Amino acid sequence: MADRLAEVRLAPYTTLRLGGPARAFVEARSPDEIVGIVAGADREGEAVLILGGGSNLVVSDDGFDGLAVHVSSEGIDVAGDGERVVITVQAGEDWDALVARCVDEGWSGVECLSGIPGRVGSTPIQNVGAYGQEVAQTIVGVRVYDRTTGRTRDLTPAECGFAYRHSAFKDDPGRHVVLAVTYALHRSELSGPIAYKELAVRLGVKLGDRVPLAQARAAVLDLRRGKGMVLDSGDPDTRSAGSFFTNPILTAAQAADLGRRAPGHPRWEMPDGSGAVKVPAAWLIENAGFPKGYEKGAVRISTKHTLALTNPTGTASTRDLLALAREVRDGVHEKFGVLLVNEPVFVGVSL
Repeated sequence: MADRLAEVRLAPYTTLRLGGPARAFVEARSPDEIVGIVAGADREGEAVLILGGGSNLVVSDDGFDGLAVHVSSEGIDVAGDGERVVITVQAGEDWDALVARCVDEGWSGVECLSGIPGRVGSTPIQNVGAYGQEVAQTIVGVRVYDRTTGRTRDLTPAECGFAYRHSAFKDDPGRHVVLAVTYALHRSELSGPIAYKELAVRLGVKLGDRVPLAQARAAVLDLRRGKGMVLDSGDPDTRSAGSFFTNPILTAAQAADLGRRAPGHPRWEMPDGSGAVKVPAAWLIENAGFPKGYEKGAVRISTKHTLALTNPTGTASTRDLLALAREVRDGVHEKFGVLLVNEPVFVGVSL
């Protein structure tokens, strides 16, 4: 069994570089180790924090009064024949390294998810998505340890309850520990149909067109770098948790109210015919008076992307970050009547 360490600062394990110490910390390098460590902690009544790449995490300045389990399991199994390839990936594998391999191998389906930091185990929890793709489109199974039953289970996509930046894992946080994820991809040198206008413009193609995988990946990485969304130690704007707020989905009544407050605002009609619309949170934030580079003490909105809140000098506290987040949330609500919801997972704190 892996060694337990005491009072390990969690800030270096998060992309925000924020967070106090975990009372105990352990590195888990295999599925069996993960299950054994978590099951043992549960038997002892010890609180557990599952830690991957820390790219979607906001940790309290007081840290975590329990056991932080850093998931570092590795391994990729490849199966399938013909046009379909099925890959089962251990939770501790680096996500972008996996995407790069898929592009190199000619496995189509995740190329527009290039440059997203973090580890594979977090992808189904958040239903990670960008530039017209999301992992729900390719996930065919998730192996988990169910802490309620004490058993390992293989969940179907339906059981995962995928929705926009959401899943059943978020409805019952803490119950399931992701051990591995299985994706079904297509053997093709071409991307899936380009479904995001900004990416289509960058590629010089029409929506629905397909391009070589490497071309799609390069264009996505270029767009993300321009927004400070590719980790780079030389770029202080990347010291963030990515998009801090989700794009709100408004009911028909809420959309009508926003339309009265902000005629002509950008929106995307939801495909379910309910009259609901998705509104870009970045537009709401900017037009509520919070431009790129807006500062509050040691934290600021990214100079490249309005949705990212950053710790540019590495000297901020989580308390500082939340103060800015609340100011932005409350300002948007006051002007537009829309309540923004945080995208990152919070540990020991709340908005």
